[in-house]
Amino acid sequence: MSRARRAAYREGSPTARLGRLAALVAGLWIVFGSAAWELPGRLLGEPSTAAATVGLPGVAQASSEPTEGHSEASAEEGLAEGHQGPEISHVFLVLIAILLVGKLFGEAAERIGQPAVLGELLAGVILGGSMLGIIPGQDTPIGGVIHVFAEIGVSILLFEIGLETDLKEMFRVGKEAAAVALVGVLLPFGLGFGYWYLANPAIGAHPTGIDFWIVAIFVGATLTATSVGITARVLSDLGKMHTSEARIIIGAAVMDDVLGIVILAVVAGLASGAAVGALAISRIFVFAVGFLVLAVVIGSRAAPYLFDVVDRMRVRGVLLVTAFCFALLLAALADLAGSAMIIGAFAAGIVLSSTNQFDAVVERIEPVADVFTPIFFVVVGAPVNVRLFIPGSDDFSGIVLTVGLILTVIAVFGKVLAGFVVRKPGLNRLAIGVGMVPRGEVGLIFAAIGLREGILSNAVYSAVLIMVILSTFMVPPFLKPLLQRGDVIEPEETAFDDTGAGPPDPAARSG
Repeated sequence: MSRARRAAYREGSPTARLGRLAALVAGLWIVFGSAAWELPGRLLGEPSTAAATVGLPGVAQASSEPTEGHSEASAEEGLAEGHQGPEISHVFLVLIAILLVGKLFGEAAERIGQPAVLGELLAGVILGGSMLGIIPGQDTPIGGVIHVFAEIGVSILLFEIGLETDLKEMFRVGKEAAAVALVGVLLPFGLGFGYWYLANPAIGAHPTGIDFWIVAIFVGATLTATSVGITARVLSDLGKMHTSEARIIIGAAVMDDVLGIVILAVVAGLASGAAVGALAISRIFVFAVGFLVLAVVIGSRAAPYLFDVVDRMRVRGVLLVTAFCFALLLAALADLAGSAMIIGAFAAGIVLSSTNQFDAVVERIEPVADVFTPIFFVVVGAPVNVRLFIPGSDDFSGIVLTVGLILTVIAVFGKVLAGFVVRKPGLNRLAIGVGMVPRGEVGLIFAAIGLREGILSNAVYSAVLIMVILSTFMVPPFLKPLLQRGDVIEPEETAFDDTGAGPPDPAARSG
């Protein structure tokens, strides 16, 4: 196709473009559709049902529990056939579906003026257990492999965010980020705990042996989470990562992760009956914060020498492989230290932003992110159970839906209000608050732990899941117009220097 014809093809009418997109989707369905309905059963060893694979971390759903003798028989048959893990061809087919459908829906979202991440989340809903069931739950062999790819995707995303982060600029908004994080945790927690404790919603019996106030504490805790991945992707797609608003959001979200680790440890300890004292809480907090500080300080001194050596090597791709491994290494060390893996990946990006190879690393890591990052967002959308919102379905409950909507209002209000604690003039406080709203995979993890530990009943879990779904999906379409308003201040335009000096040199990077 000539360049002129290609340009004319792109500039066709919206109706023509929509028709071409529909034809492409139809073609993919013809190719993959007949296998799509059979694939979940083949992967899971059972018929595909809407509730069979919701894919929540560490949670085996009631509808997918094996019958007596089924698990042992399946294991023996698998060993006899020599299949001790997932078939590679099945993994490939699921990855193909995730990547192609994710990109298609991302393209469709951008065509209607929305961020691509919204389309990828919707692709996950369609491929998830409540619809096509192509993406298996994490408790299945295929699901476990896909989950690993998703974790790599979010780690690379945060690695990219770290690469684009200037520590000097981050420190300039450090107080504002800390204030947003603290209020964004305390306010939703207090409102959620107060609502549950005072209203005592009648949506199901509380789990046996769990005090009512512990349930109220955990419900409040689920409202404190922030999924930095959702907002970071929107900021990156819009080219707004260098704004002061973006730095406040990212900084506050990282602090939220640290606080979330502390809250989870405390609530889990309370549920198990263990004594949770100030010393234990302080220890968890120090470990989480200390890792980030030590990783940046030590890494900033060692990384320049390491990458200068790597840069002189001649083997193809050595710089990309080293940077990729460095990000995964710090992510793994963060997990082993009791912190969040994304914090380690974020620290790796900050460290490498001070090296001489910064530009080359950024250029080479982008294609890797283009492959892995969409997997994460599609997988985040996969656990959504659309039947929670369909009257007449088995999973629908008017009371549960009402409670879920109330929790969503509390969750949104608490985070949005946190953005208005920022006092620096000229900042878009509403955009900051909205950027802190999505719960995403972090909220799913909180809810899944509550169900697994017996703190949340199935009804309460469903209400929390509704809050997570709505708070995640509402942010991309609302955040984009807020960030495109004229009052979003670039750091080059605003001097946050109390000494009266001019704005920092945008080319200067800090280790």
